[in-house]
Amino acid sequence: MLTILSDLLWSKVLIAVLIGLGVWFTVASRFVQFRYFGNMFSILSCKNRQHDDKHLSSFQALVLSVAGRVGGGNIAGVAVAITLGGPGAIFWMWIVGLMGMATSFFECTLAQMYKSSEEDGSYRGGPAFYIERGLGKHWKWLSVIFSILLFATFGIAFTTLQSYSVATSLEDAFGIPLYFSGIGLALVVGLIIFGGVKRIAQVAEVLVPIMAGGYLLIAIIVIALNLSEIPAMLELIVKSAFGLEPAIGGGIGAAIMMGVKRGLFSNEAGLGSAPNVAAVAYVPHPANQGIVQSFSVFIDTILLCTCTALIILLGSAYDPSIQDSSVQGVALTQASLATHLGEWGRVFVSIALLLFGFSTILYNYYLGENSVSYVTHSGNNDFVMNAFRVITICLCCVGAILDLGTVFAFADLTMGLLALVNLIALAMLFKPAKRVMKHYEDQRKMGVTTPTFAAEDFPDLNLDESAWPKR
Repeated sequence: MLTILSDLLWSKVLIAVLIGLGVWFTVASRFVQFRYFGNMFSILSCKNRQHDDKHLSSFQALVLSVAGRVGGGNIAGVAVAITLGGPGAIFWMWIVGLMGMATSFFECTLAQMYKSSEEDGSYRGGPAFYIERGLGKHWKWLSVIFSILLFATFGIAFTTLQSYSVATSLEDAFGIPLYFSGIGLALVVGLIIFGGVKRIAQVAEVLVPIMAGGYLLIAIIVIALNLSEIPAMLELIVKSAFGLEPAIGGGIGAAIMMGVKRGLFSNEAGLGSAPNVAAVAYVPHPANQGIVQSFSVFIDTILLCTCTALIILLGSAYDPSIQDSSVQGVALTQASLATHLGEWGRVFVSIALLLFGFSTILYNYYLGENSVSYVTHSGNNDFVMNAFRVITICLCCVGAILDLGTVFAFADLTMGLLALVNLIALAMLFKPAKRVMKHYEDQRKMGVTTPTFAAEDFPDLNLDESAWPKR
């Protein structure tokens, strides 16, 4: 039943809604993700790394969201997409990513607009908050449903799955018993999550650039070694996307479905997860964080997913004419990299998956914490939060040794429902989000280099004045 419902959701409903809204947001915003592409790189400046004891910097919010987006979806997910949907699935991942940059801009701008100030001066926000504040109290039931789905998907299912992926990869590469990996992962995660979101962000600020940069460097080496074959691989991807290579994958339908499904799983644009992190940052204007999070989608899908795809397609481990389901996921990526760089390529993929999975678990924990805080109103209740931290640690242990077939099916379904709820809310709140984008652009046109925002600028939007005081 889980599989039937999940297939219906992903093969029909979400493809239409996700791509349709992405195109709408792109056209209606006059291609905001491309107009401000150059500004996205400004997040790497020192100015945007400034933070204090209560707030994350814009850069920290970026790397924390990248920590969640860059994970198993970039290594195992791309391999699954190619195996089941053919090389053409990568083209549709690109489309989902490019359109998703606009979707991410608006969902993260909304998260900043409707964020709430906590008693200690920090912020919380995300779809649950912008649904309740933006659509009104009578929509609170939808924000509660979203929070429950977010908790089930990220706080429980994805944390368990990431532990499983890390443990099995370490067992394959180094022969480490599953339960040893689970215990070790649980101990390290526990030390970090009990320090709260600030400690998570501090770890991500160091770990994410290293792991993403290292993976990108390996991919560049592989591309350089096979430079003459790149045009043929890109042609293969495009032709396969439109069913012009009938012997490859499952045809155009499978390519589109796997591209959309794996693309959303990887970059999370429209899923409603990244806005929970985007809302925590201290920025002068909501649109700033929207631009930053668009960049996060670009890093994930256009850069890192493409790197994995080229590693696989340029290698000899993948034969597009043979659908061998026994070699897919992380095993296919490992085998492919080994054909380029020798057996140590397998070890590199395992280490990369360990770092990606570890950072994603920290990200998943924060999303679960945000859900618990919203539903139980326990943001400052140490007992409730510590109980959830203990649950997360237990999931890291248990996930490493369980058969997770049902968990995978459950996560697919809840992730699809989560995306559907958030996309409906985004469509309903697009008008105020576009007003705030125009507010940002009008200041830029007047020569203001750093546009600012205050709740009193939009008295009709039910914003938290303590989160957006007059500057």
